[in-house]
Amino acid sequence: QVQLVESGGGLVQAGGSLRLSCSASGRIFNTMGWFRQAPEKEREFVATINWSGGSTASADSVKGRFTIFRGNVRNTVYLQMNSLKPEDTAVYYCAASRYGFGDSPVVTLVSYQYWGQGTQVTVSS
Repeated sequence: QVQLVESGGGLVQAGGSLRLSCSASGRIFNTMGWFRQAPEKEREFVATINWSGGSTASADSVKGRFTIFRGNVRNTVYLQMNSLKPEDTAVYYCAASRYGFGDSPVVTLVSYQYWGQGTQVTVSS
């Protein structure tokens, strides 16, 4: 049974930092990523990493502030979030995909087959 477990969310002031963690079990994944969903908004792509080679991609809205990286243990991924803004407030979801990057990063929701329960990140102004 596949399971993704996130941790690390919380309340932080604008300009602060948080690190989210995700650990997946049950099978090996080629790609893992982070998405987020703010109240009354659609779930959106944040960042992704291809396990083989470590290639990454991130949304323009978080470039230069958020970094996705692999842990030493397979199927463990982190999202380091710096210079947080109130508009980063959302539930953050870890996701895992059977697909590798191929010619382009895996950035669409439908490309991910497995999802965590989500962790709340709240940034106060």
